Amino acid sequence: MTKRVIITCGPSRTPLDALRFITNPSTGELGALLADAFAAARHHVICLRGIDATFSPKHADVDVRTFDTNTALLARLREVKNPERIDAVFHVAALGDFTVGAVTQLDGTPMDAAKLPSRQGSLLLRLDPAEKIIAHLRPLFPKATVVGWKFEMDGDRTQAIARALKQIRENNLSACVVNGTAYGPGFGVLTPDGSLRPLPDKPSLCEHLLHC
Repeated sequence: MTKRVIITCGPSRTPLDALRFITNPSTGELGALLADAFAAARHHVICLRGIDATFSPKHADVDVRTFDTNTALLARLREVKNPERIDAVFHVAALGDFTVGAVTQLDGTPMDAAKLPSRQGSLLLRLDPAEKIIAHLRPLFPKATVVGWKFEMDGDRTQAIARALKQIRENNLSACVVNGTAYGPGFGVLTPDGSLRPLPDKPSLCEHLLHC
């Protein structure tokens, strides 16, 4: 049976001023590979790709739609037609966790120039927590299998798995992929009951998600 699938991939931008932004080194490779795998299996795939990703799906049938900021990604998700007919959402994108709350001079004077001038000397940047896009996925796509991602660098595998399980429970997810230096080599696909399926690499992860 043909499925309708949404895959997010790549990084987002957090604007600093009208010209500059903060981002991360996510390449978008895993999301692109997953999109290609589903398209090759004759599923209908919408890939929401961060414009700074260095990888893009290669399969001609993948519907690639770009975004820059977290807000733009949320708008793209809300634009999807017939959301109740989406079968699966894989939220692979490595989004910014903060927004720029304020930029000031050292004495507290606000800086609101379109291009922040370096001649002003050192500046203070306040970062505020960004709204979590993952919290919108279940309300937007109520009948879909929704899979989140948890990339953890601090702590150990037990702690990484615990954070992934918390993400599942807080956002009503179907599963969460956990990886990063805290988790260790490979990937783990965690389900709400705490069961973990270890997978050694990206191809095996894509194959598993294709049939989950």
